[in-house]
Amino acid sequence: MSDQVFLLPDVGEGLIEADIVTWKVQVGDVVTLNQPLVDVETAKAIVELPSPFEGVVTALHCAEGDTVAVDAPLITITSGEVVEAPRREAVLIGFGVAEESAPTSRRTRRTAGTTATAPAAATPPPAPRPSGPVRTSPPVRLLAKQLGVDLTTIRGTGRNGIITRADVEGQRRTDKKVTSGPDIPSAFVGRTLDSWNDGVAEERIAIKGVLKTMAEAMTLSVRQSPQAAVWLRLDATKTMERLAELKADPAYAGIRLSPLTFVAMAFTDAARHFPGINSFIDETTNEVVVRRRVNLGIAAATPRGLVVPSIKGADELSLTGMAEALTTLVETARAGTLTPSDMMGATLTITNVGPFGVDAAVPILPPGTGAILCVGQIAKAPWVVNDTVVVRQVVEISMTFDHRQIDGALASAVLAHVGAYLREPPV
Repeated sequence: MSDQVFLLPDVGEGLIEADIVTWKVQVGDVVTLNQPLVDVETAKAIVELPSPFEGVVTALHCAEGDTVAVDAPLITITSGEVVEAPRREAVLIGFGVAEESAPTSRRTRRTAGTTATAPAAATPPPAPRPSGPVRTSPPVRLLAKQLGVDLTTIRGTGRNGIITRADVEGQRRTDKKVTSGPDIPSAFVGRTLDSWNDGVAEERIAIKGVLKTMAEAMTLSVRQSPQAAVWLRLDATKTMERLAELKADPAYAGIRLSPLTFVAMAFTDAARHFPGINSFIDETTNEVVVRRRVNLGIAAATPRGLVVPSIKGADELSLTGMAEALTTLVETARAGTLTPSDMMGATLTITNVGPFGVDAAVPILPPGTGAILCVGQIAKAPWVVNDTVVVRQVVEISMTFDHRQIDGALASAVLAHVGAYLREPPV
């Protein structure tokens, strides 16, 4: 028999640490090759780590909630003969319902001539506790832990009785007594906050994962890059008319087109006309680097917080390709199944505040990029056409840029190009 220590791997590209979310095994468990051991959260995603060894768990070197450096010990497994068990593939964990076909059971150590079995429960489960083990996904377990909800008291409404996020949030509202005011939870830094009257007087949230990454990136950006912004208010009626035409066209059936599709096409087209906007300053070599390939970052609000995955080679996509890429990216981001590579390499970024009913904003420039475009809501407004006031679909766009290498003339030319594209979208 020998001890084998599993070290935290670099599950991304150059990541240095991860947070322990949920242990799936305990000391004394027998594990098989590729059996899920633990869920860890990096700055990019929640990742399920499978076992590279077979044997008995003899030590867990960190607890749930700990931040662990890459190459630090996670778990020690002592090799030996084990009872075989079904294997599961390692996956990136999102916020969807767990796909479990049968309850998970503990593996046991094989001894000389006998096979040990797991002991029966000492006492019967109390009503209203559901029979059998709790069945849910790791992120739902984490949510329940954060909200102080006992999963054993919940009857799952998901497929095959699986406990969902809605079940946990509903139980939380039942458990808490509202003294006054509405019981309306809200999203904040990747978690659900209790309403003003329903929560504790002072709540502290550890700066980890997505929140830590966002805080560090924005602080670095403000300290490192002198930033300026330009604005433009424009008539986007023809873009909206073109969008309606394409949605009614059978050739585009099943393709999810949106105003953001046209904005993305306009921004990448502007980069092709003005490559200097797709640049950054390399501090290590003291050079301005102009890139002739656009990796288009899209800021997305998700259950884990704000993330900015990117569409690689966005400048090479047609309108249909852009629509499909945006759909895939947004759905993957909201499901929490982005890979670390999805989150890296953006050269230009778009943030869309329109769905929140906001007209305009001045975003902070992501580090390593030259510009970020912000799009407000498209809404009907009075507009002067041929000296006559008419109702048009109006939108306000703004662009923050790195003023070290991009001057006001270039920034204005780029924004004007985006505006012209949205006023008269190509057929």
